Parts: sequence; structure tokens; C-alpha cells
Amino acid sequence: VIMTVWAMLMVEFVHPLIQELNDKHGTFEGCPQCTRATSSVMSANLLLFKTVIAGDSWGEIAVPVIERYPMTAIVFMGSLLTLVFGVLNLIVAVVVDTFAEYRQRDVIHLAEDLEVDLANDQKILQRMFERIDEDGSGLVSYEELVEGARKDPEFQ
Repeated sequence: VIMTVWAMLMVEFVHPLIQELNDKHGTFEGCPQCTRATSSVMSANLLLFKTVIAGDSWGEIAVPVIERYPMTAIVFMGSLLTLVFGVLNLIVAVVVDTFAEYRQRDVIHLAEDLEVDLANDQKILQRMFERIDEDGSGLVSYEELVEGARKDPEFQ
């Protein structure tokens, strides 16, 4: 859509200047495509795609027109900037979205790993407290805790 708006501006403002350049100075005599490039919105879209997106033929049409009519640089450079930054914005959006998705997966995996670690730590603590509980009551008294801290190497 944006490229078509620039193409319409080219048809309205640049095409008459290209015709004038060709009629008065013969600038585009060897290039019939150059005089047709801005004659319709479709042709101007193709020109913009060719020059801005593909980076082809800047010197063939844009440079001679800008040199003779510097104000046309607004149309050529404006289309270049808006289209390039638009495409760049799309690429950045895809990259950011992809990394956000990977980050979300990493957070889920991290949470799963933490749950597994918690379960393992609980089992280790359970075995340690069972060793420390000398009277087998199922409760660890303060004395048993202090004694276990002295004797149990895993507790230390």
C-alpha cells in the first residue's frame, strides 16, 4: 500500500519531469523503459520495486532526474526510506517474535527443571532426617539435629 502511494506521487510529479528531460535534453533516448517507468501506477510500482527493494537501476532513472530536479529526491529518497524501514521493521518483528517464543519455552523448561530439582532435594533431605532421627519417632529433636550436624557428612 505504501509503495503504491509513492508510485502515485511518481506518476503525478516525476513523470512529467522525466518527459521534459527526454523531450528537451534527450536524456532517456536509449531507454524507452525509462520514459514509461513512471507513466502509470503499475509501472511506477515496478520501478520502485526494482530500485528500492532490489537495488537495481538507480543510476538509470533516479540519478539523472534528481540531478536535474533536486526536489524529486523527496519522492525517491522518501520511498526508499519508508520501504526499506518497513521491510526492516517486518524482519525485526519476526526475529523478536521468534526469540520471545524461544524464551517462553526456556522459561517452561526452567520451571520443569526446578520442580525436578525440588523433588530430588526433598528426597535427599528426607533420607538425611531419617538417618538423624535416632529414636525413630519421625520427628527430629534439637539434640538429634545438633548430633546429626556433627556426625553426618552429608549434613555438614
